[in-house]
Amino acid sequence: MNQASLRIVVVGAGFGGLEFTRALGGAPVRITMIDKRNHHLFQPLLYQVATTALATSEIAWPVRHLLRKRKDVTTLLANVVGIDRAGKKVLLDDGSAVAYDTLLLATGARHAYFGHDEWESFAPGLKTLEDATTVRRRILLAFEQAERETDPAKRQALLTIAIVGGGPTGVELAGTIVELAHDTLHGEFRNIDTRQTRVVLIEAGDRILANFAPKLSDYAGKALERLGVTIELGRAVTRCDAEGVVFGDKQLAAKTILWAAGVAASPAAEWLGAAADRAGRVLVEPDLSVPGSPEIFVIGDAAHVLRPDGRPVPGVAPAAKQQGRHVATTLKARLAGDTVARPFRYRHDGDLATIGKRAAVIDFGWIKLTGWAAWWLWGIAHIYFLIGFRNRLAVSLSWLWIYATGQRSARLITQGDDDKG
Repeated sequence: MNQASLRIVVVGAGFGGLEFTRALGGAPVRITMIDKRNHHLFQPLLYQVATTALATSEIAWPVRHLLRKRKDVTTLLANVVGIDRAGKKVLLDDGSAVAYDTLLLATGARHAYFGHDEWESFAPGLKTLEDATTVRRRILLAFEQAERETDPAKRQALLTIAIVGGGPTGVELAGTIVELAHDTLHGEFRNIDTRQTRVVLIEAGDRILANFAPKLSDYAGKALERLGVTIELGRAVTRCDAEGVVFGDKQLAAKTILWAAGVAASPAAEWLGAAADRAGRVLVEPDLSVPGSPEIFVIGDAAHVLRPDGRPVPGVAPAAKQQGRHVATTLKARLAGDTVARPFRYRHDGDLATIGKRAAVIDFGWIKLTGWAAWWLWGIAHIYFLIGFRNRLAVSLSWLWIYATGQRSARLITQGDDDKG
């Protein structure tokens, strides 16, 4: 086959898909990028959109704009529904198909409710911009409804926010929401005191931030409690409904429930008819290819690949980007006639989580930081990885304004009616 005719299809314009495409710049290939949304999303700051700190445009960019200078890349806004492995085609929901010689699936993850999908309508997760604006709407509407409520018990339920899951997303949501209620909104209502808002973080394990060193988990817990967050450990959620949440033998009346507990891979394994782990991630070969199909690669949250110590590679942005670069290197080698399979080696850069606007925890392995210094380093790292000077400047100014005044500007209630809000 003529190298110049090599057709590569990338499904997913997330961190992994874009890094793969970037790394293949200049190679004699034609790339088709398919995504069901027209934007690339900086997911680590999604919770800040949900909690009114940032606007959607500050953490998302049109895919076409990002790839505008790449004449070798065609971008398609489409929804993938299957893969024809025998015919080497990506199947779309309108009945059409896109042919490929090499396929990269970088389709990310979705929410997992441990077999209780009916909970989703009561406890939205946080994976997309739509999720973030839905969460923002529910939080703000709860205060608006509490302002009109005269029954004390119903008012307190409206002023109670339950967060399920004590990982980085849950911790960051909890700290930011309590500051929103206690600082930003204080004095703006006449019938309620927003400082009476109760934020409850529920974690089934014995500590929050389980992937961090125990002393950092302990610091984060104490920092959240100083802010006013109630932490409930060691009891799994057994019910979510319009009245609240049940965990262990406790029932919490809460009109706003946020889900940060579990994720499941996209349907990539189903599309391929490939073996998967319990979370639905494709069990890939060490070089990230699909068993029996060396021309298909799966990366990021959709792939199950192990570190040398036997632990799975985490579903974080740095891992997806490393995998995207690895597959690009593999393809460049193949184009040069080198077909030796090279195993992927993950380099862990560290774990970071912020706690409100003045503290964070950072675990780089060789160094561990907490408090104010960690918060500034966390902020610098996130600003660095944003795309474009305008976004870096906008986010920096937004954070400095919040840090100095406690005020958050993105407090608009948008979207249609939401009877669960």
